[in-house]
Amino acid sequence: MIFLLKNPIKDFPWGSRVAIHDYFDIPNPNFEHQAELWMGAHPCDSSLIQLEGDEVALCDAIVANPEFWMGSKFERYESSFPFLMKILAAEEPLSVQVHPSKSAAELGFLAENEKNIPLDSANRNYKDANHKPELVYAITPYLAMNGFREFSQIVANFDAIRLPSINELFQPFKQEPNASTLATFFSSLLSLEGGYKKQAINELLSSIPIQDEKHLMFQASVLVRRFYQLYPEDIGVFSPLFLNIIELKPGEAMFLYAGTPHAYINGMCIEVMANSDNVLRAGLTPKHIDVEELVKNTKFEPIAFENLVLKPENVKRLDCKVYPIPVDDFKFDVLTPKREMTINSASPEILFCLSDCVTILTETDSRTIHKGDSVVLPGVVGQYKVVGRGSLARAYC
Repeated sequence: MIFLLKNPIKDFPWGSRVAIHDYFDIPNPNFEHQAELWMGAHPCDSSLIQLEGDEVALCDAIVANPEFWMGSKFERYESSFPFLMKILAAEEPLSVQVHPSKSAAELGFLAENEKNIPLDSANRNYKDANHKPELVYAITPYLAMNGFREFSQIVANFDAIRLPSINELFQPFKQEPNASTLATFFSSLLSLEGGYKKQAINELLSSIPIQDEKHLMFQASVLVRRFYQLYPEDIGVFSPLFLNIIELKPGEAMFLYAGTPHAYINGMCIEVMANSDNVLRAGLTPKHIDVEELVKNTKFEPIAFENLVLKPENVKRLDCKVYPIPVDDFKFDVLTPKREMTINSASPEILFCLSDCVTILTETDSRTIHKGDSVVLPGVVGQYKVVGRGSLARAYC
């Protein structure tokens, strides 16, 4: 009733060659980019389990026996797990992106199907009909951009730089900063092409202040120059002027709502998300960017910097951090059992050992897992116990 997971690792070029291997002692014999380790039943690349002596894909096991795996969630999530958990290790920045809401994904997926756009087409926006809210839990210091800055900060950032070529685009937002004028300014900047785009980027690079670490624009300036080195012709180099820049400390978390522009820059984290591949890109990528669809799905609302970190709920037990996830697709806890803990469960669960070792016990089974190991518990388990010296990341629904 406790199944050890054998998890696929994605070798995307932005991934670190050493972080996952060094921290979790997960082999990397060919010194590849270990960008993402996937834990779950995603049909594109499912984890594997041992079932009756055979190695089978978890997604296939669920299809064969959904009531066993989904438990009381069977009727709602009959087809598969509604969540995917990852270890993400970024050496270089990922693209600036937005994920659509559930309703937008359903409409967009249907519309592109009716146009007979192949699922693997480079200009396909919607790969499925689901939304993709995400939680990020930092394992190492984790640098990212998340949500639009306060409007006054965006105005101040652009005012501090001499950008004559886009001044006409900027002025309506400066004079009346609101969601509508920001949407127009943002989309107009993303739509620049050819010599206009090149001139705007050159003006940005030549006039952005090079200051000491105490300067208000120091972080943004550093990222602009870093992004330019990687993507010298990409309008996404402007993104640090628009978006909040945050470095999560190990053990801190944040949540990313649908419609929120964001980018992961550097570091290693646990990422838990709804089971979806829908990504609308805004920059820092050679991939397809559909400005019209992006803007239609973006919330042009500021997020106060102090609201970015997701605080655990107040619970009586000091050995359990429960994060308030505002969607039904997944929940996330971190368990540090100082003594035996009893966990009541009504869904399938994935447990990943973050440190040392932990023993998991059900009525019929027990298994000790060490740092870097992960297991899946089927929904029919109902209740289990954990004890040990380490900590566990827990994803469930």
